Amino acid sequence: MQSFPFQPEQASSIAKSVDHLYMFLTAITVFFSALIFSLIFYFMIKYRRRSPDERPKAIEGSFPLEVLWTAIPTMIVAVIFIWGSLLYFRNSEAPKGSMEIFVTGKQWMWKIEHPEGQREINELHVPLGQPVKLTMTSEDVIHDFFVPAFRVKKDVSPGRYTTLWFTATKVGTFHLFCAQYCGAFHAGMIGLIIVQEPDEFERWLAGGAAGESMEQAGAKIFQANSCITCHATNGTGLAPSLLGVYGHPVKLTTGESVMADDAYIKESILLPKAKVVLGYTPIMPSYQGQLTDEQINNLISYIRALGNEQPKSKEEGKQ
Repeated sequence: MQSFPFQPEQASSIAKSVDHLYMFLTAITVFFSALIFSLIFYFMIKYRRRSPDERPKAIEGSFPLEVLWTAIPTMIVAVIFIWGSLLYFRNSEAPKGSMEIFVTGKQWMWKIEHPEGQREINELHVPLGQPVKLTMTSEDVIHDFFVPAFRVKKDVSPGRYTTLWFTATKVGTFHLFCAQYCGAFHAGMIGLIIVQEPDEFERWLAGGAAGESMEQAGAKIFQANSCITCHATNGTGLAPSLLGVYGHPVKLTTGESVMADDAYIKESILLPKAKVVLGYTPIMPSYQGQLTDEQINNLISYIRALGNEQPKSKEEGKQ
C-alpha cells in the first residue's frame, strides 16, 4: 500500500499497526458506501411507479432482517473499538529505558533539549531502533506534535506535560508538523526528525557544543534559588526532602496520594499551595513568571536524578 501517493512511508515500529486499522476502516467505509448506494439505485428502479394510478402493496416488516442489520453493524463497531483500544493502550506508555527528550512548543518553533545538554531548534536527532520518549509542553498556546511517517501525533498544551513515544525503524529525514492551528504563522511551524545509526548518533551527540547537561543546569538553578535551604536531604528542612522522591507516591494534607512525576513537580514549582505534602506548611513561594519552561525542565531532570532512595520524612530526619 506504500505505492499510494496519499500514504506516507512507514518509518516507526507502530506505523504498520496504525495503517492496518486505517485500511480496515477505509475498506468498511467503501464497502458500505457502495452497498447503500447500490441498494438505493436498485430500489429506485424496482419499486418505481409505473403508471399515475398505481398503488404499491403494503410491505410487512421482517424481524430476522431487523436483527441482522442491527447485529452486523454492532459487531463491526465492537471490532473497531477493541482493535483501536488495544492499539491505543499499546502505544500510550513508553517502554522502560526509553531515551527521554524534552520538547517545548512556542510560536512558531519547536525547541528540543536532550538530557546531555544538546539543544535543537526545529530539528530532532534520534538513534535508529531505540525507543524515544518525548515530554512536551507549550510556552503559549496549544500546539500539536505530528510526524506522519511515524504515525504519531499529540497535543502540546501550555501549563501541562504530555508524552509521546516512538521507535524509528528507518534511517533518514522525516517531516515534523504542528497539526493544531496556533496563530498567523502556524503553517511555518515545521521541522525535521533526523534518524541516524546508533554510532552516528553518538558521534553527533558528542560532537556538538553541548555545554552542561540538563541535570547540571538544574542543579545550578536549585542552588541559585536556595532550594536546598528548605528541601534538606536529611528531611529536617521546612519542606520535604527531594531525595528519591521522583516516581514515588507522595501523601498530601488532604489524605490523598499523588505520583511525583513531571506534571506534579512542575505544578509544585509554579503553584506550590495546590498540593501540600503531609506534615508541612505551604510556605514555598510561587516561581510562576520567574522560571522559564526550559529551566523547569532542567529542575525536573535534576530532581529525577537525585537517586532511587526513598526520601526521609520530617519525623525520621529528626531522629
